[in-house]
Amino acid sequence: MREGQAHTVYRADYQAPAWWIETVDLTFDLDPAKTRVLNKMRVRRNPDVPAQPLHLNGDELNLARVLVNGAGTSFKMEGSDLVLENLPEGSEPVDLEIFTTCVPEKNTKLMGLYTSNGSFFTQCEAEGFRRITYFLDRPDVMAMYTVTLRASKALFPVLLSNGNLVEQGELPEGRHFAKWVDPHKKPSYLFALVAGNLVAREQKIKSRAGNEHLLQVYVRPGDLEKTEHAMNSLMASIAWDEARFGLSLDLERFMIVATSDFNMGAMENKGLNIFNTKYVLASQATATDADYANIESVVGHEYFHNWTGDRVTCRDWFQLSLKEGLTVFRDQEFSMDMAGSPSARAVKRIDDVRVLRTVQFPEDAGPMAHPVRPDSYVEINNFYTVTVYEKGAEVVRMQSELVGREGFAKGMKLYFERHDGQAVTCDDFAQAMADANPGSPLAQHLAQFKRWYSQSGTPRVAASGTYDASAQTYTLTLSQHCPATAGQPSKEPFVIPVTLGLVGADGSQLPVVIRATEGLSAFANSATSHTVVLTQPTQTIVFEGVAQESTPSLLRNFSAPVVLEMDYSDSQLRHLLAHDADAFNRWEASQRLGLRIALQNIAARANTASADITDSALDANILPTPYIEAMRAVLRDPLLDAAFKDLALTLPSEAYITEQLDSVDPQIVHQVREAMRQQLATDLAADWAWAYEQCSNTGAYAPDAVSSGKRALAGHALLMLCVAARASGDKVWPGKTLQRFKDAGNMTDRYNALSALVVSGSELAPHALQSFHAMFKNDELVMDKWFALQAGAPDVDGSALPAVRALIKLPDFNIKNPNRARSVIFSYCSGNPGGFHRADGAGYAFWAEQVITLDDFNPQVAARLARALDRWKKLAEPYRTAAGEAIAKVAAKPKLSNDVREIITQAMNH
Repeated sequence: MREGQAHTVYRADYQAPAWWIETVDLTFDLDPAKTRVLNKMRVRRNPDVPAQPLHLNGDELNLARVLVNGAGTSFKMEGSDLVLENLPEGSEPVDLEIFTTCVPEKNTKLMGLYTSNGSFFTQCEAEGFRRITYFLDRPDVMAMYTVTLRASKALFPVLLSNGNLVEQGELPEGRHFAKWVDPHKKPSYLFALVAGNLVAREQKIKSRAGNEHLLQVYVRPGDLEKTEHAMNSLMASIAWDEARFGLSLDLERFMIVATSDFNMGAMENKGLNIFNTKYVLASQATATDADYANIESVVGHEYFHNWTGDRVTCRDWFQLSLKEGLTVFRDQEFSMDMAGSPSARAVKRIDDVRVLRTVQFPEDAGPMAHPVRPDSYVEINNFYTVTVYEKGAEVVRMQSELVGREGFAKGMKLYFERHDGQAVTCDDFAQAMADANPGSPLAQHLAQFKRWYSQSGTPRVAASGTYDASAQTYTLTLSQHCPATAGQPSKEPFVIPVTLGLVGADGSQLPVVIRATEGLSAFANSATSHTVVLTQPTQTIVFEGVAQESTPSLLRNFSAPVVLEMDYSDSQLRHLLAHDADAFNRWEASQRLGLRIALQNIAARANTASADITDSALDANILPTPYIEAMRAVLRDPLLDAAFKDLALTLPSEAYITEQLDSVDPQIVHQVREAMRQQLATDLAADWAWAYEQCSNTGAYAPDAVSSGKRALAGHALLMLCVAARASGDKVWPGKTLQRFKDAGNMTDRYNALSALVVSGSELAPHALQSFHAMFKNDELVMDKWFALQAGAPDVDGSALPAVRALIKLPDFNIKNPNRARSVIFSYCSGNPGGFHRADGAGYAFWAEQVITLDDFNPQVAARLARALDRWKKLAEPYRTAAGEAIAKVAAKPKLSNDVREIITQAMNH
């Protein structure tokens, strides 16, 4: 589809294809300036669909020849599509031959076949294959592929495609070829090829079934030493999937290839995963603990797609969460199992929920709100969202909770028995889960549960309770409702698993005994923790045998993706923070306490004329003493892991605070949170110093959960000590931080020290930044960190935007590289609210400039940036008017891409 020809696709309009493609034989003569593609397909009419012409999708292709059964044929073009109207009738197969050319070196969209650093790569999901050849480019058309690649051997010594290498050899004029055959049917979006000067780390493994496999991780020469962790993660993923779900690797070889020019994180092409270098390359000198964790997670995610996405794929793109939600759940479980200890698992769960609540909940409440299974789209690339991925994973997690761990494994087994080799729907997955567990709450409430797939928005669960000392009962009332969202004014009740317990006044975990009530579904997880299945608008639960006053611990381990509305007192929250056995709810208590303080002070500042109260008068004691003491107790607690302390002592983000407000003055939010951080740093200075000394030495580097947690808390402590020094004028801790930066034996410690200096505004920061640049100026991924840190640095008197404009003028900045664009432009527009939301609107004007610039050559990246102003209608004046003007400027751009137009139109209309 050309830019400007917006067309809405509806799930309700799905029709099976009129033609099937049985086999595909592709031959590529690779040349950056003119690649020739010979496509030989065997097609057959679908007997279940009335006869109609064959419509083949194409985009920016040069068509040279079309043959039908070896002879020329008539055809016509409808837009970019090739239409063949005179194909033979009947059920016999038809052989098509289509010859096209394309120009990979000019493909700046990075969709289809493109070049990066002198090598060829492909990205075909969702609709990139049509930029390679004419095809039925839809996920329900699955075919067998044979691929022959031909190229200069000197320039492109490595030639890769899906499946197994069956033949390779020399050609005249210094060229060579490689022939690949994929033994499994696949849709076109899973096709891949790579050609270039690459080197590989190789590992042979033997599966539990006794089969041998070759694993390869391909990178540019010079990066090989940074691939050990990716290979270890791949081996761990293969072993985990065999052990947890009985799913084995089904190919002779499995390959990962890294490229620095990639719109996404990674792509699960069958047997030939193509990755952003960010999720492959790591060494202790260049990668942080977070990088190591992300590599493990993403490698796992893409490998797990081998079954949940490749072997069983989506019927249509509305079913995207069928593969993505399920596979995110699988990679989250993998990471938790790899982390090991219950505390490390809880930290991983908290990290996942933070993403959900700070990014997905706002999406659910904004103009781009859509169900996990969307009903319509203009540009499918806009629906690779946190709703489809992360909320989709929560929907799978709830199914797992409702059928149990063993029941979930049974459901997965039935799912593959029924659908291996097919393109299916979200309903098919849920049905398999329910059928494998006929007595489960999921089976009992399946039709209602599937509202999670069809209804957008974040449900809100209101809770209230009373204790009857004489009867020794605690009565809890739960009510659910879901606010209206774009296109869905009213909602039906969801199925919401609420895991809960009671924490006694003495700090003990009380036994949970729930009175049997008609219509109430509940089950025990342990003696002190049960799950209640909320299905009605309002339900009442009576706990019996409650011998003492207690505080309810609700939504343990975040058992459902909802907003819990419970009017806890401050003392109850401090009690949960100190005593709850559920680590997630201990963290949640710290966040609720911090959020409450922030909202109270934001309201006070918003209602007070600036002339009546000074910043210093408001800020000096913004945190009450009981809160400070509770945070001190957490920091000093010898039984808590360092990683948990780091999270609990981290204040709610500005983005999360903003979402709790109906009308937002971003500068007030920023000022209040900064004031909270300043006092937390100052009042706990001695405790932060103690924590730093306790955690600063982790010995020989290893990215394990315990060591990573200590480094995280040490880095947090350094930041807070530098923030405290900013107010006191102390020179000691900034000096120690600079020395830590210089002496660090790994990137985590070095980057944490640099971040502490930059974020605190230390006068030592410029020198440290220059030194960091000198050390790592030739390492693209490390330089992304350097750019991102500065673009996201707290704004001081309007300093952020000029700094960002200076960054994009540096020779190291290349806007056409998605990683580099994200490191600066996205870090500022989406990750620096205090600097972006300027009263003069200059931040919004910068955003508009960059969206327009990016849209000219990479609409997919431009559309991601466009979403930075999704929530502009929540802004108070003068921000709202300025944001609206910036959005209107983007909307007025001639030849605006469909990707960006859909985002901007939704933002303006909802």
